[in-house]
Amino acid sequence: MKRVGLVADLCFLEHITSDSHPEHPDRLRAMYDMLDEEEMRDRFAVLAPRMATLEELQKIHTEAYVRRIESTRGCSHLMLDPDTHLSSETHRVSRLAAGGLLVLLDALGAGTIRNGFALVRPPGHHAEAGRGMGFCIYNNVAVAARYAQHRGLARSVLIVDWDLHHGNGTQHAFESDPTVLYVSSHMYPYYPGTGRMEETGTGPGKGFTVNIPLPGGHGDQDFCWLYEKILVPLAEQFEPDLILVSAGFDIYARDPLGTMRVTEEGFAGMAKLLLGIAQERCNGRILFTLEGGYDVEGQARSVKAVLNVLDGKVPGSPLQLFSPSSQAEEVFQRIRDVHKDHWEF
Repeated sequence: MKRVGLVADLCFLEHITSDSHPEHPDRLRAMYDMLDEEEMRDRFAVLAPRMATLEELQKIHTEAYVRRIESTRGCSHLMLDPDTHLSSETHRVSRLAAGGLLVLLDALGAGTIRNGFALVRPPGHHAEAGRGMGFCIYNNVAVAARYAQHRGLARSVLIVDWDLHHGNGTQHAFESDPTVLYVSSHMYPYYPGTGRMEETGTGPGKGFTVNIPLPGGHGDQDFCWLYEKILVPLAEQFEPDLILVSAGFDIYARDPLGTMRVTEEGFAGMAKLLLGIAQERCNGRILFTLEGGYDVEGQARSVKAVLNVLDGKVPGSPLQLFSPSSQAEEVFQRIRDVHKDHWEF
């Protein structure tokens, strides 16, 4: 059995943005070229995406919003906001992006894959119930979490978001729900302006949103150390049945939209840590979905590093001893204080 499932399809190139837009089809072309390299070719179970149904989308999004996106069929160029562009096939491609992660969930549930990565676009974590924003149309990871629960594939879902930008749409989808634990590390203050440490959820979901806001400049050691210090105890206490990862590669050291310093080794380190948590807590059930990342070649190399971890073929020695900065230690201490009534770290 090829244990790593991939959703990768040329259809995702048909969502067209302007030539100057950061979220352009070449992001995926570079990744698909990487998958065709000799050392990567034929290693993975490549699954065809399907369109998420209207009912599946409406577990997260309003019917009016979904109908609005459907009404753009055939329009050559529209904008939901200055950042979020649509073309004639966006209505279809965005449903395929959401449905791609659902295909991986079904394969995971059937036991035909052990983990997987949806290499899709447009990204999703900024999309709100009734609004697309930040390059995102539908909230792919949120739709997947609700689908997993609705289909009986998971009761408790841990969503980890390492994108440069805070996943406001994902947080808002689950902020009152104690069955979904949302953990986001992100550059702050920065777009979209949400993701303060004090945003911990509402009502019965209080404590089930854990934000790790960071100024720019943090690299491999800080991210891996914070993930180990925060996610290992959270997973032990929350006991997830499934882990979903919003994998944004705009924390890469040379990304044009950010000032973080994560390298391929750092992405491998975070992926290895998350895979270890999944193996310890939920029988290895972990799926990744692509979010941001705008240094085309650096993103392809970083995705390759994550895929090698998922496939058990990590080149060289991954990070073992994490040496955090004093700033990272301070952030961790503040998170402990904010969440002292909810979690033990």
